[in-house]
Amino acid sequence: MTAHLEEFLSEVRRWCREHIPPDWRAAQTGVDDEEFVRFQKWWFAELHAAGYAVPHWPKEWGGGMSIAQQVVLYSELAAHDAPRLVLAFVGIHHAASTLLAAGTDEQRRRHLPAILDGEIWVQGFSEPEAGSDLASLRTTARRDGDDFVVNGQKLWASGGKHADWCLLLARTKVEAPKRKGISYFLMDMKSPGVEVRPIRNAIGDSHFCEIFLNDVRIPAANLVGPLNSGWQVAQATLGAERGMTMLELAERLGNAGFRWLVQSCPVDDPIVADRLAQFEIEITGLRGMCRELVEKAEAGTAGPADASIVKLFYSELLQRMTDFGAEIGGLPAHTQLVKSASSGWESGSWVLDFIGSWEWTIPGGSSEIQRTIIAERGLELPREPSAL
Repeated sequence: MTAHLEEFLSEVRRWCREHIPPDWRAAQTGVDDEEFVRFQKWWFAELHAAGYAVPHWPKEWGGGMSIAQQVVLYSELAAHDAPRLVLAFVGIHHAASTLLAAGTDEQRRRHLPAILDGEIWVQGFSEPEAGSDLASLRTTARRDGDDFVVNGQKLWASGGKHADWCLLLARTKVEAPKRKGISYFLMDMKSPGVEVRPIRNAIGDSHFCEIFLNDVRIPAANLVGPLNSGWQVAQATLGAERGMTMLELAERLGNAGFRWLVQSCPVDDPIVADRLAQFEIEITGLRGMCRELVEKAEAGTAGPADASIVKLFYSELLQRMTDFGAEIGGLPAHTQLVKSASSGWESGSWVLDFIGSWEWTIPGGSSEIQRTIIAERGLELPREPSAL
């Protein structure tokens, strides 16, 4: 590690000791929505003031950290058990990467500073008949003067009930092949005709939501990229973004997740020790893949299936680890049935974390879809078995 990186490490460690509330998990357990939003915005502001909120953004927008610095930052936040930026996640990753890659100057000037000020975003992609097969979406956007009029329904919109803005995919050319008639919009969630309905999930919270759109008017200036090119915008921006989010998630899994697993296990049992060693090997591999993906993405050399490989590996490793934690923890692991509102999967309750881990193998493209992408784009295998 270079002297500059050592200095940065010391700076981050000192900041973590001084700013991470030691009792935040207890304080955030069982809180109502208002308190959850207040705490999340406060924590984001703390990170932003220190320059740690968006390290992956370009320097002119408040980021500019090297990949080595990002690894140090995420490792230390995980090691010090910092709260997760649950509400800001879509804004600082999905929305920002989309705006930076495909947005207009006006869109970037309007929204990037607002995200840093606490603007909350939701992703309006999936629908009841278009989950893993996203290109089958049915929500329509019809041009009417200076606006598009949108009708349809979105599903599994994480954080939708708190969101200010939405990244929306809608069909603008119904007769076109399904991937060629979709456009990408920025939608104000306060627009007339937008209705949000929370969905209670298996662990008892309502982070997922349905969004109903009834003659919602979106200004044409909120179109991102060319008309009918929304599929390409989504694939390009979210593919590049995935490496950034996985970099943080991998560091959390390798620090807090694995540390808690070791603390929960009888390490003198040779079978348990063998499983722990296997998990440590897999985590090391995951962290290496994430760093390589980010480096390739920044250099423009990422492969067409690289992001899918990382997403698939992370989500299934997370599921195996939390399953093992619930199994080895025995009855005590099944008694904590309320988690901190500002934790991610790492709530400290193995059974809740295992139930929550299934979320990761479904959204953003299910594991089955990721394997198809890897086969077709990475290995260039034919889609039809008859072609073999």
